[in-house]
Amino acid sequence: MQKPSIPKGTRDFSPEEMAKRNYLFNTIREVYHLYGYRQMETPAMENLSTLMGKYGEEGDKLLFKILNSGDCFDKMTEAELLERNPAKFAVKACDKGLRYDLTVPFARYVAQHRNEITFPFKRYQIQPVWRADRPQKGRYREFFQCDADVVGSDSLMNEVELIQIMDEVFRRFGIRVTIKMNNRKILSGIAEIIDAAEKIVDITVAIDKSDKIGQAAVSEELRSKGLSEQAIERLQPILGLSGTNREKLEELRRIFSASPTGLKGVSELEFILKRLTCINLNVFPELDLTLARGLNYYTGAIFEVKASDAEIGSIAGGGRYDNLTGVFGMEGVSGVGVSFGADRIFDVLNHLNLYPSDSLQTTQVLFVNFGEKEESHLLPLLTRVRAAGIRAELYPEATKMKKQMSYAHAKNIPFVALVGEKEMEEGMINLKNMQNGEQVLLTSEELLVRITETSCQF
Repeated sequence: MQKPSIPKGTRDFSPEEMAKRNYLFNTIREVYHLYGYRQMETPAMENLSTLMGKYGEEGDKLLFKILNSGDCFDKMTEAELLERNPAKFAVKACDKGLRYDLTVPFARYVAQHRNEITFPFKRYQIQPVWRADRPQKGRYREFFQCDADVVGSDSLMNEVELIQIMDEVFRRFGIRVTIKMNNRKILSGIAEIIDAAEKIVDITVAIDKSDKIGQAAVSEELRSKGLSEQAIERLQPILGLSGTNREKLEELRRIFSASPTGLKGVSELEFILKRLTCINLNVFPELDLTLARGLNYYTGAIFEVKASDAEIGSIAGGGRYDNLTGVFGMEGVSGVGVSFGADRIFDVLNHLNLYPSDSLQTTQVLFVNFGEKEESHLLPLLTRVRAAGIRAELYPEATKMKKQMSYAHAKNIPFVALVGEKEMEEGMINLKNMQNGEQVLLTSEELLVRITETSCQF
């Protein structure tokens, strides 16, 4: 018999892990609500025509495609089948695919429901996405994203707000982070002044790998894409600019004296950074010219967050995308958004053990089952305990005490309530603290107070 397994790059989550993940999702959700974002969802699968061509050539390769139901070979000739070309096969045999991210489906939604939406439209989504990537540490084939986007507004105040959101989320998690910023107009300006404007996609894809492969490998990749040695030599010192944010922007303004596009990018970053100085941020963004965010749809400010105490890659990122809805027939609608990588954040929180003790949401009190008479006595009491907001269980069977106590221990239940014949006659409850073994006789009112007060101490 084959051993049960799951696909590589996916994960099961136990009840304990789901309690932690719900803490993660709820924290992000609460911050989104503070800034006026409302939740929506889109289908797990989209038409491939919606997804293809939005993520660049490398992104298109990572799309999970779904075979058409029925005869998926129907549109193919014998010659095409014998050719065994996966790309051609997918074009004819697959009309749908699993979503690669939440931004493109959101843009499709906006274009499709434009007459029902009030702009600017602020929404968030917390849903899984899928990528046919090679699984490795911190990289999964199925993972959750927690996106917030606003469309229908050109104001850079939206970028300021999204940086505040990122800062607040990681402050609440207790994760030390760095926030990097750049602007795609600056990258376009760089491509212009090194006379390689037509290579902007190749340049952004390559320099986005700087942290992983180093500058020498980036230069080699650019050579393979046809960039001249002169262009590469002119590029390297620009990407290596050092100093404060202000000093970097001043130097870029000088470098871009003949590039209106680059100067526009500098002005946009100056506006955002100036507004951020009015706010008491936990972490102030740092201008990083090697930050490119490989996705093709970004057109303005871009940002990325990395954990300072865990080697796991970016854990949040986003940026401005002015042209995305245009491919769905809706021109002139600007958008900007941020995405939290829930699975990587989950791994960081686990690695650093940053979960609050009450985030596990385990049962607070287990009532021992002594038999049918005691069950009848306890049912109204359980209703009252739960009505007070206390998570409570009655063991379902009148089995051995040792088994019931082992159950409480395995679930980390802090209290066990024992109500036998004597306790029923006296109207009392014998409450055992599972941490220190202490037992006290309490009224139902006293039990509610004791459990509530103890829970508040954690």
